[in-house]
Amino acid sequence: MNHYETVFILNPVLSEDQIKETVKKYEDFLVSKGAKMIAKEDWGLKKLAYPIQNKKSGFYHLFEYQVAGEVIEPLELEFRRDERFMRYLTVKLDKHAIAWAEKRRQRNKQKA
Repeated sequence: MNHYETVFILNPVLSEDQIKETVKKYEDFLVSKGAKMIAKEDWGLKKLAYPIQNKKSGFYHLFEYQVAGEVIEPLELEFRRDERFMRYLTVKLDKHAIAWAEKRRQRNKQKA
């Protein structure tokens, strides 16, 4: 089981319900493949550095999870097929990145 972090940007024209449904769909996809969800973060609507598909903003989300490496390819294939996704990035975390992610989660808990 490797430790991964996936950040994705959803189309800004989606309704709140459509966003929740999309996030839930891919969380369920990961769990069905044996993933252990560590953290989910909703970063909200943010302005993009440059236009993507003629859009100037997007809804950012982050998943942090542990899963076998062969699950990443089917996940990203699903992202490419889904027109609600504008961009995504999956990164395998090393021990230093895992420690940093833990510190980030603690900081976010203190802010809330």
